[in-house]
Amino acid sequence: MENRVPVGTIGRPGERGIFYLRRKLLIQETLPLLLLTLTAVLVMGYHPGFEDDEVYLTAVKADLNPALYPHDSAFFRVQMQASIFDTAMAHFVRWTHVPLAWAELLWQFAALFFILWACRKIAAQLFAETRAQWAAVAMVAAMFTLPVAGTALNIADQHLHPRNLATALILIAVAWILEDRTRLWRVAPLLLAAFLLHPLMAALGASFCAFLLWAITPRTVRPIPLAASRPLAIAAPLGWLFAPGDSNWRQALASKPYYSIYQWAWYEWLGALAPLLLFWLLWRVAGRSGKAESQLARFALAVFGYGVFQQTVAMILLGPASLVRLTPLQPMRFLQLVYLFMALVAGGMLGRFVLKRHILRWAAYLLLINGSMFLVQWELIDCGAHLELPGRQSANPWVQAFDWIQENTPADAYFALDPQYLAAPGEGYRGFRAIAERSRLSDGVKDTSVVTQVPSLAPIWREQQLAQAGWARFQRADFDRLKTQFGVDWVVVSLPQAPGLDCRWHNDALAVCRVP
Repeated sequence: MENRVPVGTIGRPGERGIFYLRRKLLIQETLPLLLLTLTAVLVMGYHPGFEDDEVYLTAVKADLNPALYPHDSAFFRVQMQASIFDTAMAHFVRWTHVPLAWAELLWQFAALFFILWACRKIAAQLFAETRAQWAAVAMVAAMFTLPVAGTALNIADQHLHPRNLATALILIAVAWILEDRTRLWRVAPLLLAAFLLHPLMAALGASFCAFLLWAITPRTVRPIPLAASRPLAIAAPLGWLFAPGDSNWRQALASKPYYSIYQWAWYEWLGALAPLLLFWLLWRVAGRSGKAESQLARFALAVFGYGVFQQTVAMILLGPASLVRLTPLQPMRFLQLVYLFMALVAGGMLGRFVLKRHILRWAAYLLLINGSMFLVQWELIDCGAHLELPGRQSANPWVQAFDWIQENTPADAYFALDPQYLAAPGEGYRGFRAIAERSRLSDGVKDTSVVTQVPSLAPIWREQQLAQAGWARFQRADFDRLKTQFGVDWVVVSLPQAPGLDCRWHNDALAVCRVP
């Protein structure tokens, strides 16, 4: 009897196979990556308004509500001209109606997930063993807050930063180059998107991609690609980046000694050069291990070549006094990618040679790398909460004051507070503008970074710094002077506050007062 296939069943086995393949992909790839991303967030913490978020989160809030920051918007808007990050986030919030606090958390999680997804793809090209691939990704996830030599950077930030998003795009481009160097049309849009988010990191990422192509191209002689010789030229799309700096600008620059490698300590130099030596050794050792290790050797060569080139560029740019205006570009931040790849390769090597298939070793490995980094973060910056999630009441007295200000003062209020408040004990580098959503006189910690980028702000910054000198001894007459000179009508002061102020709120450490 002839076997007949019932009508309508043709193609079903193929469809069933696709379903099982997708389910397998979900179980074996996506779910572990989601779990590692969640673990990474738990280890590194989440701190909106922290450090650079004083610029980025403030800019997003200003886009969503133009009535905010009527007195001081230049301290974040000019720098944000080089990025679409703030406008893109504002459009996302408007289109989706997701509250900004949750939108920032969502995109932070997405950025970290795609960094790890790309690392998984890269590790699959460098290590044949699945255990080595996952050990590599686990190491990167744990080391997101690893300090990068003397650059004042971590591998990733504890808040949504355009650098996190740009890093994800750059790593996906690297993974695709390793998978198939002939399909470069996929890479260009990723690097362009990264450039629109963070021009400097995108330029450095493009430089690495050029070195990677050079390293994996099977040629007897591999000339250094032209694209790698000008990574900083494309990082300056706006003329204000090269505006000359006056004495006020130089004073702001002097507050950032880590900008220049010639002021670094010996251990910071060690942190810059040792990873390059390790990748050189890896290149030599893996290159002798046969064809199976050829991709790892070529990758190590790419990282080494990229690092040596960028180190040379940095030493040239940061040396002559005539090029001092280029110092705020911080060319040593190329080390962020080097450190990320160092963590990835180190994890892969441990997975291959140490962890293998031993469950207890894996448990000890995960506990050690995640536990140690968690304890460091808890000790360094928590000041009240490790995860500052939307809707949670903060125990940080400064954040409590900023929250009250956001809810209870006019949008056009102009504040003054200790110009060194970010470095105050227990403050934890939480930005006033980003959290309180109000204008303030310039500070002497974070605003200096913006001033070094935008020299036209230097005279304004210097004038306000001089007006706030001796803040700890301010009395009613000093606050009246700030009101007459700048229009300041609110202040945040330490307890006990100076007499004569109209204080509306206080906790155990601070008071928020009107200047009558």
